[in-house]
Amino acid sequence: MKRIVILISGRGSNMQAIQQACTQETWDARVAAVISSRGDAPGLDIARAQGIATAVVEQREYPERESFDAALMQAVDAHAPDLLLLAGFMRILTTAFVHHYDGRLLNIHPSLLPAFAGLHTHSRVIAAGCKLSGATVHFVTPEVDHGPIIAQAVVPVLPGDTEATLAARVLAREHVLYPRAVRWWLQGLLRVEHRVVVHQHGESQLLK
Repeated sequence: MKRIVILISGRGSNMQAIQQACTQETWDARVAAVISSRGDAPGLDIARAQGIATAVVEQREYPERESFDAALMQAVDAHAPDLLLLAGFMRILTTAFVHHYDGRLLNIHPSLLPAFAGLHTHSRVIAAGCKLSGATVHFVTPEVDHGPIIAQAVVPVLPGDTEATLAARVLAREHVLYPRAVRWWLQGLLRVEHRVVVHQHGESQLLK
């Protein structure tokens, strides 16, 4: 049975969606641990309530990225993960950390990458006058939000949308998209060809 470790910094809603799918779809895997960069992250209580091991690597205690990532790596490796997932984890990871988990480190970003990488995504989408937005699951590489794209979900940007309303619409699709991409990885169905991720059974990698 494969072991999943999930990194969070906040409410952990994508973590919940992954754990729920893992249980309901009877994956040959389990969430072995949830690790947060903040001790007050609400997602920690949710994980504990489900009997999942938790740990905190408090970002405020590590002023340098390298020292934080070294401590985080030690906490992650204590659970011997096959797959490491970023789920609302609000830290930029060092190249050494990313390389340590190469090919088994996934992230979800609330835009149709490579557009609108980085922060304040929804407000930037609205300000640009975009008619579509969405979410992207991708392999993590040292270049932030630019790893090979596994799957995307599309949502409309509606007249009168605010950052909050668009964020809520995108998040609802994230909760479907991320577990699906994780399941594909666990089943060994993803192949990267020249930075393009191909589903080996031809299943659509676009969620509309």
